[in-house]
Amino acid sequence: MPSLVLASASAARAAILTAAGIDFTVRTAPIDERSVEAPLLAHGAAPDKIAATLAGAKAMAVSRILMDAVVIGADQVLDFGGERWTKPATIAVARDQLKRLAGHSHRLATAVAVARAGTVVWQHLETPRLAMRPLSDAEIDAYLARVGYAVLTTVGAYQVEGVGIQLFDAIDGDYFAVLGLPLLPLLAELRRQGAIDLARGPR
Repeated sequence: MPSLVLASASAARAAILTAAGIDFTVRTAPIDERSVEAPLLAHGAAPDKIAATLAGAKAMAVSRILMDAVVIGADQVLDFGGERWTKPATIAVARDQLKRLAGHSHRLATAVAVARAGTVVWQHLETPRLAMRPLSDAEIDAYLARVGYAVLTTVGAYQVEGVGIQLFDAIDGDYFAVLGLPLLPLLAELRRQGAIDLARGPR
């Protein structure tokens, strides 16, 4: 089987693959994400397009270095009424994001791509919708105090796999996509690529 590489520094994505029993290595993509998305933003590209482009760029960049590997790239963009959000830079920004999201729904454009020999050979996009319940300032502050700087690692300043699930009324869509990696479609493609085989076990 070809070696499998995750072109992402995301601990959440690595944890998903590890829990699924996938044998892989991590190689962070050597790209400037802001430079990749700048022309897209200038032309008013939708969050779906931005997420898909970044996922493909990450996979392709690492694939050009590791030509014999199957490389996974992924990206996620929060779409709040057409407004694109990124990870909060500070706790104060995280607090502002949560205040704006409270009592409203938003979408997560979550894209995954697979590249081989420097070319993207497969892409997939999921767009789960999340409904955050109304939150008081005291609840938001208590949540931030409890979670701490971990809120800076996720777009929207929440982690539904942890305490952050208490912020929500409903989630409509793929749970793994909410976490940052549409797992089931990805596993199907990795089997097709011969990168995983349950019967043969880890490499």
